[in-house]
Amino acid sequence: MASWTQFAAASPRLAAEIRALFHQYGPGLGYLATVRADGGPRVHPVSPVITEDGAFCFLIDSPKRRDLERDGRYALHAFPAEESDVEAYLTGTARPVTDPATVARVAARSGAHTAVNWRLFELHIEVAMVHRPLGPSSDGRTRTGVAQVWRATPSGVRTHRRGWRRSPVPAAHSLAA
Repeated sequence: MASWTQFAAASPRLAAEIRALFHQYGPGLGYLATVRADGGPRVHPVSPVITEDGAFCFLIDSPKRRDLERDGRYALHAFPAEESDVEAYLTGTARPVTDPATVARVAARSGAHTAVNWRLFELHIEVAMVHRPLGPSSDGRTRTGVAQVWRATPSGVRTHRRGWRRSPVPAAHSLAA
């Protein structure tokens, strides 16, 4: 697991692109997936705060906050862009921030009101990814895309690019058939 600062130092261009996608509308916008007590997923919109100091999320007293307090695993997907299909996500473990100076600094930077019953979580990163669709291939049927993936590994960190093709569902298996 790595902090945002460690990730950004290891892969500055990918970190800048992910930060831009989360903050493309001004404040951070994304969908946070957590693990419910029964093991199922829970997904809600959130406003993450990504700064040079880290990736953070304020959560009010809610089921998703209790999910993170019990089991810190998360996935965070950037709110979709209006003019492209580029997508970004982070996965890892969220940890409550207990340092009052850090809480105050992030709250001031993001405009979080101190009268609200929220808790600040720092998002530690296991995987960071940006996927860029490349459009239809020359045959007009197969959609291609490239993903840039960064992973925190036990032996350090690594960044790699991966491309793949998505073929349409054959007509025999489509809902219209």
